Amino acid sequence: MNDVGHVDRRSPVSANLLTRTPQVDPPLAELSGNVGPPPTGKRLAGLSLAALGVVYGDIGTSPLYAVRECFFGHHGVRVTDANILGVLSLIFWSLIIVISLKYLMVVMRADNRGEGGILALMALVRPESQRRRGSRWILIALGLFGAALLYGDGMITPAISVLSAVEGLNVTTSVFQPYVVPITIGILIGLFLFQRHGTARVGSVFGPIMVLWFSCLAILGVAGIVREPGVLVALNPYHALDFFVRDHVRGFLVLGAVFLVVTGGEALYADMGHFGKRPIRLTWFLCVLPALVLNYFGQGALLLQHPEAAHNPFYRLAPGWALYPLVLLATVATVIASQAVISGAFSLAHQAVQLGYSPRLKVVHTSSHEIGQIYIPSINWILMLSTVALVLGFRESTNLAAAYGIAVTTTMVITTMLISFVARQLWHWKMWMILPMLAFFIVVDLAFFGSNLIKVEQGGWVPLLVAAIAYTLMSTWNRGRRILRDRLTEGLLPIDSFLSDISTRLPHRVPGLAVFMTSNPGATPTALLHNLKHNKVLHERVILLTVISEEIPHVGETERIEGRALGEGFYEVIAHYGFMQDPDVPAVLTKGKTIYVDYDMMQTTFFLGAETLIPSSRASMALWRKKLFAVMSRNALRATEYFHIPPNRVIELGVQVEL
Repeated sequence: MNDVGHVDRRSPVSANLLTRTPQVDPPLAELSGNVGPPPTGKRLAGLSLAALGVVYGDIGTSPLYAVRECFFGHHGVRVTDANILGVLSLIFWSLIIVISLKYLMVVMRADNRGEGGILALMALVRPESQRRRGSRWILIALGLFGAALLYGDGMITPAISVLSAVEGLNVTTSVFQPYVVPITIGILIGLFLFQRHGTARVGSVFGPIMVLWFSCLAILGVAGIVREPGVLVALNPYHALDFFVRDHVRGFLVLGAVFLVVTGGEALYADMGHFGKRPIRLTWFLCVLPALVLNYFGQGALLLQHPEAAHNPFYRLAPGWALYPLVLLATVATVIASQAVISGAFSLAHQAVQLGYSPRLKVVHTSSHEIGQIYIPSINWILMLSTVALVLGFRESTNLAAAYGIAVTTTMVITTMLISFVARQLWHWKMWMILPMLAFFIVVDLAFFGSNLIKVEQGGWVPLLVAAIAYTLMSTWNRGRRILRDRLTEGLLPIDSFLSDISTRLPHRVPGLAVFMTSNPGATPTALLHNLKHNKVLHERVILLTVISEEIPHVGETERIEGRALGEGFYEVIAHYGFMQDPDVPAVLTKGKTIYVDYDMMQTTFFLGAETLIPSSRASMALWRKKLFAVMSRNALRATEYFHIPPNRVIELGVQVEL
């Protein structure tokens, strides 16, 4: 819709409609740095507890299946003392290098006004000059594909987590075997049905439950280590190196299973905006890392004594009387982990809309206090159907593990590449500092990536297929909006020329206020010309309103509106929103009363342009992509609902556009 003014500062592509590229970009320094002072005291403790319940759900449930897959999975190694110590050493140093060093110490420095995640990181990527603009688009394409990969991860994580927890029922008896899959599906369906109610009511209990979970991990681990304290020698990286020296091929292949211990790394970065850096780092080093290491080493100690326990070492650590309570606690923990991943998918979709890579989607805010708690029905049902299909298709968590990891490893490689660019451009690091960091992290990432490539045939194609579909949709929408913008901006009449013309022609003016939404400030909206041509009238007061999506997460209320009088009863109003915020046109008009003109909803008419898209063979984009773009455009959320405009105050003026 050409005259629905939603402009994206970040690129020449709007989240919903046409866009314009700003002449001057805000300084890079303004795009990084947490907002407000770091938390201390009770606030720090509260945020740390909340972070424990949300951020660490994914990585915190990895002990359910990670060690098992190293020895009992598709590419598991023999259960020998040397192999056990080698795998444990790999697990420990993977947690240190990937999570502690890469994500917590380096990647989390790259915050976009306090927000994290690969789309927020991508928004930081800017050219230093016009000559660098080509490299910028390569990096943006990589970031976009990394975001698409996270949708695949969001489908597999709930399936493998809940399924692996319920499988604990089979440890002592096979009676429950026929019911594991139905129970898992029932839990998952209940989880997705609950999403429409939001997490505001139950969010406060997530932290305490995860405290209990990590406490159990630590206690079980200590119990195992006490029985076999020699397992602690695996802290020495020599055992990891020796593992590779003894069997290069097996050592490389098992990395695909070892990687399962760090699959929650991207969640740490994505959830940074909700809790901040300090609570996330504090929780990791004081609680999560010690509990995970103790549990992994406890499982290793158990295997040193009882190699036959390799088919499920986590539950074998527990005494018989604690098995079913542990299964219940593990199931609750995996539901919490799944909740975090699902909420992350909602946030990712919301950012994609605002940054111009997705059509408008219905977004429901489920909390009046936490802006980050949102629910997107279309994404929720797609995830639910996909997750249930994965459980029915793979049936066992060990089969899902074969498909798990390829998407996350690819995203981690992309994150390393983007962070190196930001380190040079934003942090002004010297190349002698960047190159060793890039080389070190990229070697680790590529090692995990290569070991996970063998999973493609075994089910890894599933998240890659999902990512390919998501990337095609996002890139098609992006490209289609630019093409549509070019078609609609051809020959636009400057607003100054229009005002000069009506000052001499003196068309009939009717009482009231007309609001024409436009994505091209300084130009005359097509809907305005059509209205004057067909209805032969103008309102006494006319506002040309543009909504701009900035490439920062939030825009303060004091910076929301700018406006000026154009003469002849016309006013230009520009409203600024961050990519984590939802535009609200009535609120803009109400707030701007004192800036430009009195506003009364009952005396206001909104004029929106509505295009009918006609795909053609013109050499701008493949015909099938043009047809796909037209379908996406027809199914986008209506502008009235997206901008919170009362439908009974809207007039839509249509136009056919050949793509």
